[in-house]
Amino acid sequence: MSVSRLKDISSFIVMDVLEKAHELERQGINVIHLEVGEPDFDTPACIKNAICKAMDDGQTHYTHSLGTIELREAICENYHKQYGVTVFPDQILVCSGTSPAMFIMFAALLEKGDQVIISDPHYACYPNFIKFLDAEPVTVKVFEEDGFQYRPEAIKKKISHKTKAIFINSPSNPTGNLLSPDRMAEIAEFSPYILSDEIYHGLVYEGKEHSVLEFTDHAFVLNGFSKLFAMTGLRLGYVIAPKPFIRPMQKIHQNFFISANSLVQKAGIAALKEAQDDIINMKNIYNQRRLYMIDRLKKMGLGITVEPTGAFYVFANAKHISNDSYKLAFDILEKAFVGVAPGIDFGNNGEGYLRFSYANSLENIQEGLDRLENYLNNL
Repeated sequence: MSVSRLKDISSFIVMDVLEKAHELERQGINVIHLEVGEPDFDTPACIKNAICKAMDDGQTHYTHSLGTIELREAICENYHKQYGVTVFPDQILVCSGTSPAMFIMFAALLEKGDQVIISDPHYACYPNFIKFLDAEPVTVKVFEEDGFQYRPEAIKKKISHKTKAIFINSPSNPTGNLLSPDRMAEIAEFSPYILSDEIYHGLVYEGKEHSVLEFTDHAFVLNGFSKLFAMTGLRLGYVIAPKPFIRPMQKIHQNFFISANSLVQKAGIAALKEAQDDIINMKNIYNQRRLYMIDRLKKMGLGITVEPTGAFYVFANAKHISNDSYKLAFDILEKAFVGVAPGIDFGNNGEGYLRFSYANSLENIQEGLDRLENYLNNL
């Protein structure tokens, strides 16, 4: 029997879909993966070379628990270059991935009973981080006709004396949509801390992403290297925080994680300083896939009112097919051999939607959507 703090922790359904897909593959069935948000590109050579050089140079020991000063300085330079904001190295904690950074941030920020406002739909794991620390996620519905953007007036109605923070994610998982700078600025005026998940920054194909730090310093920023630099397995992320929180977060990191991987921190520096040509190439290919996927899904009758312009997801309305997205996703997997993520994984307001990832080759996307079209025609 699990301990009580785990009783409200849900499974990550997209991982359940992936694991079922792996079972089918072990039976010799070819499955097209459109469920997983993981770049299919190889990690850029400059990043791999930096790891090899660090290994050869014997840089295999503990680093500073906040992360190497060289990497933190490179992150500061990147945020100044991209957004025109000033961040100092002593505001940054580098971790083995953005998920540990999120856990440490919440552990330093939340008391029992505190509330965090999150959108619905949202990244599936947000509520579980909050609940694990005996705090409460408070959802604000976002809607297809708005491009799944927050309505600031809807946030304002949910703010109470218990509200510790408002969580934003732009570009968003699962929707791929961006929060407009006007709405971000309005949200930044609210008194709670703003928590900004910026992990998909850099993967924007129309318009421009904005950091919350352009609008307020009363904020925490989560970011990392997994998505933009195709470094998911290398596990490197960071949090930018108000200075009073850094020492408490550092103590948590020292006790529970010690430090981020020394070799991978060298890779992070190379990613920020040397990988821009690789990023441009990957973005161009992602954009070709995005446009193709949107066009095909629309022709199949799936609803996409506002086309997504960031990350590598399309969140499509399938309510005319089924209001049980969990059952529909597994039926598609078992009959069409295509993995898709059910909308219910991302909150109650995601029910009736399916999330498609275009982090796969155009050839595989074409085959997967052909199979899906055949499946829909046979319903």
